[in-house]
Amino acid sequence: MKIMAGNSNLPLARAISAYLEMPLTDASVRRFADEEVFVEIHENVRGEDVFVVQSTAYPANDNLMELLICIDALRRASAKRITAVVPYFGYARQDRKPGPRTPISAKLVANLITEAGADRVLSVDLHAGQIQGFFDIPTDNLFAAPVMAADIQTRYGAQELMVVSPDVGGVVRARALAKRLNNAPLAIVDKRRDRPGQSEVMNIIGDVKGRMCILIDDIIDSGGTLCNAAQALMDAGAAGVSAYITHGVLSGGAVSRVANSALKELVISDTIMPTEATATCDRIRVLTVAPLIGEAVRRIADESSVSSLFD
Repeated sequence: MKIMAGNSNLPLARAISAYLEMPLTDASVRRFADEEVFVEIHENVRGEDVFVVQSTAYPANDNLMELLICIDALRRASAKRITAVVPYFGYARQDRKPGPRTPISAKLVANLITEAGADRVLSVDLHAGQIQGFFDIPTDNLFAAPVMAADIQTRYGAQELMVVSPDVGGVVRARALAKRLNNAPLAIVDKRRDRPGQSEVMNIIGDVKGRMCILIDDIIDSGGTLCNAAQALMDAGAAGVSAYITHGVLSGGAVSRVANSALKELVISDTIMPTEATATCDRIRVLTVAPLIGEAVRRIADESSVSSLFD
C-alpha cells in the first residue's frame, strides 16, 4: 500500500500517513510556466494499492486536474488499484438540474475520475447521498458525525442540547447526530432563499428556549445561512449556538461574517486546508478527520468492513 498526495491539502495527507505509520510516496506535482499540471512519481508503484489524497476545494478546477493527472500517472505506472481519496468532493452541490438547460456537474466530475483510471473513491460527507450512484466504481462515503459527536459531548455534554438543522434538506444528517448525542431533541430552521448566496430565516420549528443549540451541516460557504440561523435561534431564546460543519469552504467574507455573528463558535473539519484567515479567527476551531480517513484506508487495503466504523 502507498499514500500519494496532491497539493490541495498536504497537512491532512501527512496526518493520514502518520496515522498509518508510512511515508508519503515520493512524487512531484508541479506546474509548468503556463500553469499546466505535471506529475512525476519517483518510486516504483507497479502492483501497488495506491491511495491519492486530494480535496477538490478552491481552486477547484486546478485541484481536480491534479487529481486526474495523478490517477493517470499511476495507471500508466501499472499500479494494481488506485483509490481517489477526496475528503471534500467539489461540484457536489451541482447534483441535479435546478432549472432548464443546466448541467449535473457532479456526475460529469464522477465520470472524469472514473475515466482517468480510479478503481474506487473515498470521500467524507458527500453533499447528497445519491452522488455515490454517479460513480460506476465502488464509492465509500465516510461520516464526520462520530468525530463531531465526541467533541460535542466533551464540551457541551453537561448542558441541555438541541440539535438544529439549518434547512429542511439537512434533517436526516441532524437526526443522525442527535441519535449519537443520547437522542437529543431536534429543531429545524425554516428559511426562504431569494437568490443564490442569500437567505432569509422565516421561523424555528421546535422549542429551543434555554437550550444549547448545535447547528449541523455539511458545507459552509458564504456563511449567510448559518449566521442568520444562529441569530434566529438566539432570538427564539436559545442559551447559546455553536455550529459543527464538515467542510469549511468559507469563501468571500465568510470568516468575518462568522466572527461578527451570534455563533459561540464554528467547528469545521480539516477536509479543506484552512486559510490563514480561518486559522487566525478565534471563533473558528478545526477538528481533524485524519484518523477516520486513515482507518478507512487501512480497512480498504485489508479488504475489511468500512461501515463498521460507524456502528
